[in-house]
Amino acid sequence: MKKLYSAASLPDAHLIRNLLDQAGIEAHVFNENAQGGVGQLPVMDAYPQVWIVDERDLSRARGIVEAFEHMPSIRSNLRCQQCSEDNPSTFQVCWNCGSSLG
Repeated sequence: MKKLYSAASLPDAHLIRNLLDQAGIEAHVFNENAQGGVGQLPVMDAYPQVWIVDERDLSRARGIVEAFEHMPSIRSNLRCQQCSEDNPSTFQVCWNCGSSLG
């Protein structure tokens, strides 16, 4: 096994693991519950880590991680043009006034 990635959050670690799985690369997430140890563990040691099983997949796995890191960020809110209410970026219709957000 080979450590591939230290994630900033547990969801990011699982996203990476799922992307690797889709590419046929077996991987595991470690340190899922280590965030509670910050202060007694070095911060970097408490981050969730993604490890690949077969080191021969390392080059391909690094390419997947690099693509993940360069994905455009998703806007967290959309402002309604009609009522100026903030809505989650996944909404298509304003929750406040019902106007289209597209």
